[in-house]
Formats: sequence, C-alpha cells, structure tokens
Amino acid sequence: MALRRLRILTREGIEDELDLEGTIQETSRNAGLLDIKMQATKKNKVKVLLLLDVGGSMDDYIELCSELFSAAKYQFKNLEHLYFHNCVYETLWKDNERRGDRISTWDVLHKYNQDWKVVLVGDASMATYEITSPRGSIEHYNEESGLTWLQKLSSHFPHLVWLNPTASNYWQYTQSIKIIRDWSDNRMFPLTISGITQAMKCLKNGKIRYEENL
Repeated sequence: MALRRLRILTREGIEDELDLEGTIQETSRNAGLLDIKMQATKKNKVKVLLLLDVGGSMDDYIELCSELFSAAKYQFKNLEHLYFHNCVYETLWKDNERRGDRISTWDVLHKYNQDWKVVLVGDASMATYEITSPRGSIEHYNEESGLTWLQKLSSHFPHLVWLNPTASNYWQYTQSIKIIRDWSDNRMFPLTISGITQAMKCLKNGKIRYEENL
C-alpha cells in the first residue's frame, strides 16, 4: 500500500481514450450540443531502480526484503534491480546466484538517466573503512572508496532514498549508519510501513527527510 504512493499516473501518447468528464463539461458549456473530448491513455511512467544489499548481516532480513521486492515488482511496470554487498562499489550484479557476472557501476550510471528513482535497501552496518577507504571492501580490491561511488550515485540520481531494515532507534549507535545517513542527506528511512510511506513521499517531492527518534 505504501509503495502505491509512488505510482504517479500521467497521460501521454496519442489521444485515443474518451475523456468522459471533459466531454460532459464541454457539452454542458455548449448548451447540450455534444462536444466529444479525447485524452491519452493512462500509463505508469514511474521508473524505479532497486539496489539490494545481500549477504552477511542482511541474511537476517531476507524474508522482509523478499516481500518488499515482490511488492515492488507488482507495483511498478518499469522496475530494474541490482545487488551489492554492504556498500556500492565499482560493480554490481543482477543475479545473486551468479555474482561473478558483474555489471560496471559506470555502465549503470550511463544506462539509467535522472528520471529513474533509486531505492537502496540495506542495514548499512559494516566497518567504517568499508565505506570511507580505498581497498576497504572485504570482498575485493577497490581502488576508490565506497563513499566515492555513493557520491557518484547521488550526483547522478536526484531522487534517491535508502531503506534500512534495522530498527531506527539503534541507528545512532552504529557509525557506518551515520555515515550513510549523512551521505543521503537524511533520506534513510526504516523498512516499515510508515518508513516506506515517508520514503515514497520523499521520492515524489524530494523534501521529506527522516528525523523521528534521532
């Protein structure tokens, strides 16, 4: 239900659908003389790029994230998803069972334009050097820090939020969460109905920030 807030329906294309309300209004203005009005068919133009943290501490939230992913697939016609571990680096992957088939993050930035709304899902709980330091990844050699890649992400996608399955009252005790929150300009929201609702409002108007209990 919360995800539906992002389903912004706009009309585009050829005017091939009867605008009943417009027809009634114009016919009334013409003293009963029929004036048929047409409109373009409604289409859901929302484009969502879902980036999911997998493995490690995120294993505790597999079921919750699976439910979110299933709901997102139902709500959005234009939905793409990619995976990362702990932090975004120079590569992502499409199939978590084939993590060797990597996709360049640069290619992702070039493929998806600024119309795409980005939702990152992860607990943001890791050693701080995994975010701030080159060669900080625990899985591979990364020449640029995770924070560098996150900044490239936020510079390219103006509509971006982070959903965190960890209870928000624990966020203040984890330094890595603070770093991610600062990077996101407080656009980190808890993975709850209320949190998702606020996140969707943020993606729609860009003004909402999460401050509750922090």
